[in-house]
Amino acid sequence: MLQVRDLSFSYDDGGAVLDKLSLDLAENEVVSLLGPSGCGKSTVLRIIAELLEAKKGGIGWKSKPRLAFVFQDPALMPWATVAENVQLPGRLKGAVNQQDVEEALQAVGLEGMQSRFPAQLSGGQRMRASVARALAANPKTLLMDEPFAALDEMLRFEMNELMLKLRSERGLCILFVTHSLYEAAYLSDRVLVMEQGKIRGAVEPKLDRSLSAQEQRASASFTKAVASIGALMARTEQ
Repeated sequence: MLQVRDLSFSYDDGGAVLDKLSLDLAENEVVSLLGPSGCGKSTVLRIIAELLEAKKGGIGWKSKPRLAFVFQDPALMPWATVAENVQLPGRLKGAVNQQDVEEALQAVGLEGMQSRFPAQLSGGQRMRASVARALAANPKTLLMDEPFAALDEMLRFEMNELMLKLRSERGLCILFVTHSLYEAAYLSDRVLVMEQGKIRGAVEPKLDRSLSAQEQRASASFTKAVASIGALMARTEQ
């Protein structure tokens, strides 16, 4: 689906942020980027989304899909209802598809809340609205930059389950930035550990998705994946 090759980036007033970074994202795959603050995780997403321009290297698509970006802050318009916020991608294109909006709200469990304002929502509901806004654009690839970092543990688990459900139902590819070893191990087909603008190693959790969420998190595969990711992280910090 996506190939990133030898990507390099630096800001005019600083050193290198990315240094010949390469990664792949296959169809219907969840890949997490994990690493210390400042290692370039968010920069990778922004270059793929064409919000930043790489200094060197390139990005290739098998066939360029529709992209949507979910940020850490839901960034909902406080004066607009949930439905109006979710309609934003369509309004920017000049044509709102109400069916897409309704299906997106249903997909994240916010049906019946269309007329509420962001201040009337819980933190988890606001993030669900943010995800629904992205889904309303009918993306095939979701770029997610620490979207659940501000949520408590139980809400984070709920959102993780939602993302796996959406991946299954919509055939999404997801490139997911997180600081949580446990979240990365649970969500991902592959976890890429970054350090100083490079990929230092990869872990494939290989969880049995036929098991319940609780059983997956209690499995030997999950424990092994977390330990392997932790070992890679420890090496990057030395």
